Amino acid sequence: MKLKILAAVTLLTMLGLSTSVRAENPKHIKQLLATKQCQGCDLKGAELTGADLSGANLIGANLSGANLRSANLSGASLIGAKLFRTDLSKAKLDNANLSGAQLQGAKLNSANLTDANLNGVQIKGVDLSGATLPDGLTNSP
Repeated sequence: MKLKILAAVTLLTMLGLSTSVRAENPKHIKQLLATKQCQGCDLKGAELTGADLSGANLIGANLSGANLRSANLSGASLIGAKLFRTDLSKAKLDNANLSGAQLQGAKLNSANLTDANLNGVQIKGVDLSGATLPDGLTNSP
């Protein structure tokens, strides 16, 4: 009897570990992709690889842990957005407004940040290797 219970618990644990937890609000994902307007949206953990979000309004949105690898965010407004541990590798962020965005642990390697507004952004601990940075900003510690 104990062996059956142990086997069942082990199986359920393995199944639970193999499925990923999705935290984003599906309505917010649909809204963002349809209108590019998602101010204050919950997009935590969203899968948006390669999405065209140029000019999107994402002011105050929670994109923590989201995958925005190779996404086009040119001219997007990400003022005060939560981008903790967000993958923005190879993303186009030229002319984007990231003023006050929270980027702790974010991956911005090989991202294009030309003419991006990074006022009030803490870049310490952010992976900027190979990124194209705004004038006056360097990737040195």
